[in-house]
This record gives sequence, structure tokens and C-alpha cells, in this order.
Amino acid sequence: MTTSQEHEHEVRKSFDEHMTDIKSDVIRLAAMVGEMVSMATEALLDKELPLVEQVIENNRRLEGLHHDVELRTYELFATQQPMAIDLRTLLTVLRTLHELELTGDLTVSVSKAARRIYPGDLPPKIRGLLERMGAQGGVQLRIAVDAFADGDQARAAALPDMDDVMDDLQKELFRAIFSSCTSDEAGVQQAVQIALVGRFYERIADHAVQIGRWVNFMVTGELPGYEALKSVDETG
Repeated sequence: MTTSQEHEHEVRKSFDEHMTDIKSDVIRLAAMVGEMVSMATEALLDKELPLVEQVIENNRRLEGLHHDVELRTYELFATQQPMAIDLRTLLTVLRTLHELELTGDLTVSVSKAARRIYPGDLPPKIRGLLERMGAQGGVQLRIAVDAFADGDQARAAALPDMDDVMDDLQKELFRAIFSSCTSDEAGVQQAVQIALVGRFYERIADHAVQIGRWVNFMVTGELPGYEALKSVDETG
């Protein structure tokens, strides 16, 4: 092996090691966000107000770690010459980081709603629906990140259908709000907060779907949304 080949081999080895570290850190960040979804739901359902501060603090940590991974990803762009799958992976890392950051912010919003509803009691049906929505958001996030970790296009492709479950839960939640909440000022305030929480969970699930779309791009090179544009062009 010539000196030039040895140098090229070392550069490639370094790139692969950095790429592995970055992907591992994205997976670790996603696990943090998944825990935050669970904590926010627990704070809401069980009136565990100390958990609200924990979610907020975890989100601060998430933002710092996100910034670190993002900078290291940009550094690989600047110092290496990623091509094909490597380039798509780095772009997917950046988009996944963005979706995780937005999801973390939503968990803060869910947990803060616990303060606004406190000390009121949630009607049993609404409580059950919110519990299911929190669990559904967590499941979709976990599947999206598993798809990212394994480059699993099949799992990523399943997420839009799973999202239909969350959409149905949100519709059921709205019906429960109308049938369960009182029409006095306290009841209206509670209804507004519950409706917002339902929207937050729905957006958490949407971010998981979007991660899945970027995983598909990482594997196939097909840009998210490009299929719809191509379909419009083909139909005139």
C-alpha cells in the first residue's frame, strides 16, 4: 500500500468512526426525548408537578447536546468529502436532530399544561385518551429512531399508517371534550388546555413520521415530498 493509499485509508477510517459516533449520539438523544414524552404524560395525568421542572431541565440538556452533534456533523461536511449514502446519512442526521428538537419542545408544552390544569381532575375518558396518545407518540418515535439506526425502510414506511391511529385518537379526544367538560369558566379553560395537549401529541407523532421520511431518503435518495411533486407533474 502506497503512502497516498495509506493516508486515504486513514481518512476513511476516521470518517467512518466519526459517522458511527454521530449516529450513536442521535439515537441517544432520541432516547432522551422518548423519556421526556413519558415524563410529560405522567406529569399531566398524575399531577406530578416536580416532573415538569425535570422535563424543562432535560430539554435544556437536549438543546446543548443537539448543538454539539450538529456542529460535529457540519465539521464532517467541511473536512471530508461525503458522497452518496454518506452524504444522505449526514443530511438525515441534521433533519432528525431538528425533528427531535421540536419534539423536545412539545414535551415541555405538554408538561406545562399540567400546571395550568392543576389541581383539576381530568374526566376518566379524557384521561384514558391522553394516556393512549402519549403512548402512541412514544411508540412512533421509537420506531422512527429504530428505522434510522438500522436504515430500515420498511419500518419507516409504516409510520404514516401508524399516524392514522393518533389522528383518530385526537378526533375522539375532541368529542370527549365536548361531552365531558362543563360550560363554566373553569370548564372552558380546562377544555382549551386539553385540546392543546391533544394537538401537542399529534405533532409529536408527525415529527416521528417526518424522521421516517428522511430515513427513506437516506436509504433510497428519494427526497421527502418529491413523490407528490412528481405525481403532479405526471398528471399534468
